[in-house]
Amino acid sequence: MPLNKKPWFNGEPVIQTVVFVLGLAMACIAIANSMPNVWIFPRIGPLPSEPLRAGILAASLLVAVFSYSFTSLLVARAQRLRGIGIIIDATIVIVGLFAFYRYFVDTSAIEDGLFFFEPMHIATALAGSFCIIIVCWRVWGAPLAICGIIAIIYFYTGPYWPWLFETAPVDFIESAEDLWFNQNDGVLGNILGIMIYTVFPFVLLGTMLERTGGGRSLIKIAFHLTRKYRGGPAHAAIMASSLFGTMSGGAVTNVVGTGVITIPMIKRRGFSPAFAGGVEATASCGGQIMPPIMGSAALVMADFTGISYLTIIVAALVPALAYYASLFASVIFESRRLGVKAVPDTDEGMGVEVQDFINLIMIVVPVTTVILALSNGLSPAGSGLMALFILIPLTFFNPEIRQNPFLIILALSRGGQQFGRLMMAIGVVGVIVAVLGATGLPNDFAQLAAKATDSWLFLTMLLAMASALLLGMGMPTLPAYLTIILIMGPSLQQFGLAVLTAHMFVFYYGVASSITPPVAIAAYAAASISGSPPLKTAVMAIRIGVVKFIIPFVFAYYPILLIVEESGVVFNLLDFISIATRLMLAIYLLSSAVSAFDMRQLPIWEIAFRIILAVSVLHVEPILHWPSSCIGVLFLIWHSLKFKTVQPGLPM
Repeated sequence: MPLNKKPWFNGEPVIQTVVFVLGLAMACIAIANSMPNVWIFPRIGPLPSEPLRAGILAASLLVAVFSYSFTSLLVARAQRLRGIGIIIDATIVIVGLFAFYRYFVDTSAIEDGLFFFEPMHIATALAGSFCIIIVCWRVWGAPLAICGIIAIIYFYTGPYWPWLFETAPVDFIESAEDLWFNQNDGVLGNILGIMIYTVFPFVLLGTMLERTGGGRSLIKIAFHLTRKYRGGPAHAAIMASSLFGTMSGGAVTNVVGTGVITIPMIKRRGFSPAFAGGVEATASCGGQIMPPIMGSAALVMADFTGISYLTIIVAALVPALAYYASLFASVIFESRRLGVKAVPDTDEGMGVEVQDFINLIMIVVPVTTVILALSNGLSPAGSGLMALFILIPLTFFNPEIRQNPFLIILALSRGGQQFGRLMMAIGVVGVIVAVLGATGLPNDFAQLAAKATDSWLFLTMLLAMASALLLGMGMPTLPAYLTIILIMGPSLQQFGLAVLTAHMFVFYYGVASSITPPVAIAAYAAASISGSPPLKTAVMAIRIGVVKFIIPFVFAYYPILLIVEESGVVFNLLDFISIATRLMLAIYLLSSAVSAFDMRQLPIWEIAFRIILAVSVLHVEPILHWPSSCIGVLFLIWHSLKFKTVQPGLPM
């Protein structure tokens, strides 16, 4: 009898059921743990830390192993390897669950009194850490897993490393506490706690928002609003992805969710496949820097820095708007180049219906709830759950939900599953955090950076940017941000950047790493839809989103763009208007230069001149930026008057 006739031996129906139940159980625990004491809602949590952390991570391991099993990987290559895959999966599950059990038992014993670590504990710590690293490799790819392996190797061989990297000898037995049993900096430490207590409710909210039917409605309404512009669907993709991305919190999730609709539409309008994929990838990764939700990284930043989540949302607003303005500018210049015309009478299947506005209400109301709850002093987790509780009854405005209410339960389960997979990446970040905390490498690196750069902030920021882009390749935004801020944060703060500014700086490049070759995961996801070569799509995404790589430097030198006092400066309206106006001028100059087009094809000298002007306009010295601003405005006026009509050029 074929295997597919034996569901029990095949395992797929059983495994799918187990994964569903685990995801739903984690979602229910997250809701109970963060239940706000508001109106009729009882306060249940917070649940005890040790069993909660161990239990959630254990369930996450099971979800990740069952969803991305080595059995399925090996069977895809050869059926005879099935037994080996089952052995690998079973070993990971047994060893991992034992390590989590020991964490619960031994941390409880540590709190009760005198405790001595034994060789068994270091074996448990290493076995548990490597289980998480292996599963992370399977779920998220090699980059983050390799960082985890290097961290463990460095931890125990640090005394033999040269120069700055040399560490004090490590007590092999006692190192178990640093790596596994430390509730502050270990694998199951504070970062894991932040994810469970703060981030998890927003993951559930984001998943539920995706399942309301609002994604397609957002695109349709965005298309309707931009239909009279040359770039039509490209503008719509930018608008929709910014809103959808702030809900999903993941670049790849956003690309897949909106790109299947927007990319074919952009191509049909006359844009190249590479440009269509690049626009969607760039807009999608920008959703994570767009308030009001911004994904999990902003929530972790709030807990990590001690700055309120609402403050971070406000601080992120102006840079995010500037970034999306640059994307609109890039589409305008490319539309002019190709001679793309507006087609207001063609809806391309995107006609807006009443149900679309109803679906939009299901998005606007929960997001507004989050903002209002935060403004009234409710915790981020409580605000997320309040929005979730309001959203669930609103979903019944969707006919699909009314016909099958079980979809709500399914969405909650998928939220739990999504969180479980993310926890494998966070577990590896926990390994890195443990090693960095035990070795003191970030502080040593900060002191070296100060000497090497001769107290020049610009070089330190360049180093931080390069590190973030390099180490963030192939990682989800959250672990990329955490990994880099732990290493580079002290260096940036040592040069006078406020804590919030330093974290926002690194956060931006953690997001930008998703479109940066050679491992541009968002661009590659878009390429799979557009049919363009992946690397070509990534290069196009960088060209379109080049301003994202510049904005962090701007708000580092002009922290007033972040608006809030936590940026390190007192807000002054005139100073803000000055830099905001100059930033818009620089965006126009730089976007047109990178596109090599304005009202006509730009010659090389004009491209270079516009780039120089853009940099000069943003310079901190008034003696340079004011004359440059005047020259830039006059130059653009001259260009528009000389070339009164657009002269289409050739695609790049």
